[in-house]
Amino acid sequence: MSYFNWKKLGVIAGLSLSLTIAGCGQGNSNDESTANVSEEMEYTITGIEPGAGQTETNEKAIAEYDSLAGWEQKTSSSAAMLTALGEAMEKEEPIVVAAWSPHYMFAKFDIKYLEDPQGVFGEEEHIATLVREGLKDDMPGAYTILDRFHWELPVLEEALLKAQEMDFDFEKVAQQWVDENQETVEEWTEGVDPVDGTPIDLVLTPWDAESFSTNVAKIVLEQKGFNVSLTPVDPSVMFEAVATGDSDATLSPWMPATHGALYEEYEGQFEDLGPNLEGAKIGLAVPSYMDIDSIEDLEPAE
Repeated sequence: MSYFNWKKLGVIAGLSLSLTIAGCGQGNSNDESTANVSEEMEYTITGIEPGAGQTETNEKAIAEYDSLAGWEQKTSSSAAMLTALGEAMEKEEPIVVAAWSPHYMFAKFDIKYLEDPQGVFGEEEHIATLVREGLKDDMPGAYTILDRFHWELPVLEEALLKAQEMDFDFEKVAQQWVDENQETVEEWTEGVDPVDGTPIDLVLTPWDAESFSTNVAKIVLEQKGFNVSLTPVDPSVMFEAVATGDSDATLSPWMPATHGALYEEYEGQFEDLGPNLEGAKIGLAVPSYMDIDSIEDLEPAE
């Protein structure tokens, strides 16, 4: 019998004794439970690629949290992590994984972030829309659409799950989303006059959420007659392109932490239209059936 089935039976059997033991030993039982869970996971975080930024942050968490003393991080790939997560959840086994939002894992699996009292993983971030100086005067219609462009996190993650099911064909998934959400598109484009082939370039980081989001923006702008090109680049090139006017806009910067240094380097050379998505973050996550809520609920290896 699995640990979690055993636990459920134990809870039921113990209800009749709850009044008599309330003040003497309940804490010890919880300590033993979290210790057993940590031991069952072999004091291991299931991570992603060895060179990823989050992999380094996970190592920092292992070093800074007493509850993770003696833990190790198993690195491989994002795909391998997601496979391990799915297999553990099918068996209702405990697992701690590297997680980030937006990502389809939160639409596909019932998982939750562990609280990070020491702030190792940083605060929640937002994804910003930046445009080159002068865009409002040169292309008022495009400026208006980009200024209105905004996602709710669950909506974007559901779309990313659809992208995963369609082999990450972002052009196809974006077109399907636009076709099925014309009311939202009309809110973004209300009052915008059509143009006749005005070229506009959107620069983006080649990450899943940003690729999907920017492809949606491309289709919406094209519906108003713009001739849209997409240019995937590294983050440093992305900021430089918008600051110098080589590109017209980007929907990809993570702020204030991830791309904060680049933002400061070019600040004043672009216009910030604010968040197009809020609630972006990284951290450690577990299945929601696990009875822990914080990194500090884990137990160090003996």
